[in-house]
Amino acid sequence: MSSGLMLEVIACSVEDAIEAARGGARRLEVVRDLHRGGLTPPIELVRQIRREVPLPLRVMVRESDGFACDSEDERRTLVDAASVLGALPVDGIVVGWTRADQIDEDTLSRVLQAAPAVRATFHHAFDALRDPQAALQILTRYSQIDRVLTRGGTGDWPSRCAILTRYVQWAGPAITILPGGGVTREGLRALVGCGPITEAHVGRAARYRYAVDGRVAAELVKELLRAARGGC
Repeated sequence: MSSGLMLEVIACSVEDAIEAARGGARRLEVVRDLHRGGLTPPIELVRQIRREVPLPLRVMVRESDGFACDSEDERRTLVDAASVLGALPVDGIVVGWTRADQIDEDTLSRVLQAAPAVRATFHHAFDALRDPQAALQILTRYSQIDRVLTRGGTGDWPSRCAILTRYVQWAGPAITILPGGGVTREGLRALVGCGPITEAHVGRAARYRYAVDGRVAAELVKELLRAARGGC
């Protein structure tokens, strides 16, 4: 029997991280202000989670709402955050900026260069791009980027799985397509049957009341993990 999908869970606190690990999460995305889509967390929080939880950490590098970086001051702040994170034992950073419906390669390259030894996930900014195939071709040029987080469209799960499969084909072996955004137990069961998909990213589904301000609960993560393995 297949072991199913690997689960990445969003953590906003040490308690979130501990509960996610207890529930069977295999990787954490560490953020602050989840209600704003996730912003750069305090570095001390990252250090505390690293001490308490033996899971790979992907840490958000994002300073404002939306996906545009509109000022040099903000760009310097992003670069500084990436540089500090690059010196920590983290699995990677989570990045992504757009300009005129295309990848903002200036900001992206500068942030990645500030943390050259870590890998990176290109986040939901991908879903705001005009041409996903061209975007994936660009992202494959960045050796640090090994994952793209995407909703796979806004339709039902069969249609999203079809889009995700297409993305996998376009991305090739260098980049793993990571479905995320509204992923529930039902979505995980659908993704198990989506051949090339091996991982999934969950946020609110792992939290009490399915709320961005709810805390992560181990029992909810366990339920999601059962679904990610094809169970009920």
